[in-house]
Amino acid sequence: MTYAERMKTKLTEAFSPSNLEIIDQSEDHRGHGGYREGGETHFKVVIKAAAFNGMNRVARQRAVMALLKPEMDERVHALALEVSGIN
Repeated sequence: MTYAERMKTKLTEAFSPSNLEIIDQSEDHRGHGGYREGGETHFKVVIKAAAFNGMNRVARQRAVMALLKPEMDERVHALALEVSGIN
């Protein structure tokens, strides 16, 4: 299972998002810190879920980062987040 698939599964199970996009931006960072051959080091996650309603921006980002900590510890070097609730 790829890291993108792992993250998608975890985020879907934890937050039941109405919208979820996971974009591998690794090639944009070739030659930069944290890049590894084969990619899967730099991602952008766009997620919208009712589970984030009532949380401020920092709390939403912390919830996502805590869930994806194992991936960050293993291979993922950078994770850009767009996290929102459903209004």
